[in-house]
Amino acid sequence: MITVVVVDDEPMVCAHLRTILGSADDIEVVAQAQDGAEAVEMVVRHRPRVVLMDLRMPGVDGLTAIERIAELPSPPAVVALTTFDADTYVIRALRAGAAGFLVKSTPPEDLIGLVRVAADGHTVLSPSAARRLVAAGADSAQRGEDARRRAASLTERETEVLACLGEGLSNADIAKRLHLSEATVKSYVSRMLVKLGCANRTQAGLLAHEAGLVTR
Repeated sequence: MITVVVVDDEPMVCAHLRTILGSADDIEVVAQAQDGAEAVEMVVRHRPRVVLMDLRMPGVDGLTAIERIAELPSPPAVVALTTFDADTYVIRALRAGAAGFLVKSTPPEDLIGLVRVAADGHTVLSPSAARRLVAAGADSAQRGEDARRRAASLTERETEVLACLGEGLSNADIAKRLHLSEATVKSYVSRMLVKLGCANRTQAGLLAHEAGLVTR
């Protein structure tokens, strides 16, 4: 069962998300919160696999909550909720540790599938959206230089895997493209995250874009 905590300061939004996710046999909304401080409490109490986090809330906002959750032992996958997919606030959330983002207008059937993707540890972020987000960053030039420096520490094969993460590919897709086993790809990804100082695949994927490794 995929356990989920829903966080939004609008009760109607929380109710809407609970209804959608509750229609899936393998998803259970175990709690909801209306600000970031309460969100952290619910995560500690219920240990969900996925958190859907509104970014713009009064009091403790979503960005701060994501940073606090990322510091917890074995943190859940946090997916940022936003109204606009080019919102520069999303960039900060992804770099703070969010596993991806969804616009609130996401169709119900897609939302269920994307929550399952996040629960499996994959990025909930399309390559085109990642490119827009990186381009929207005012400090993208400086970040590009830093990303290239960090990527230079990787082996040639690790760099290939990193570029695939930038395209949003799953371990299975990477294995097929590079003619490797999924276990080998998983090992490469784990080592890369440590080398790059990235909290998750999403941060590594953004770094791949910033370093200029994604050409597709």
